[in-house]
Amino acid sequence: MANLNKTELVAAIAASTGQSQATVGSVVDALFTTVAETVATGGKVSIPGWIAFEQTDTAARTGRNPQTGAEIQIPAGKRVKVTAGSKLKASVK
Repeated sequence: MANLNKTELVAAIAASTGQSQATVGSVVDALFTTVAETVATGGKVSIPGWIAFEQTDTAARTGRNPQTGAEIQIPAGKRVKVTAGSKLKASVK
């Protein structure tokens, strides 16, 4: 499988677990909602060995408009950092 979208992921999990696609779909939605809410409030979500999500701060910096070359000031902000765990990294080798 080269790519897997949400619908295909839900169908694969449902087939693997014997649960309905509706049940699995609601669990997947709840997972991502919980991750988003936790990271938005500055928390970290970690599934050891697989993946971790956390909020990071970015410093203010000077950038360039690619069309005009003019310098622009990019304000400090927040980003989401996603880190692959050891099991996920090992599965790619």
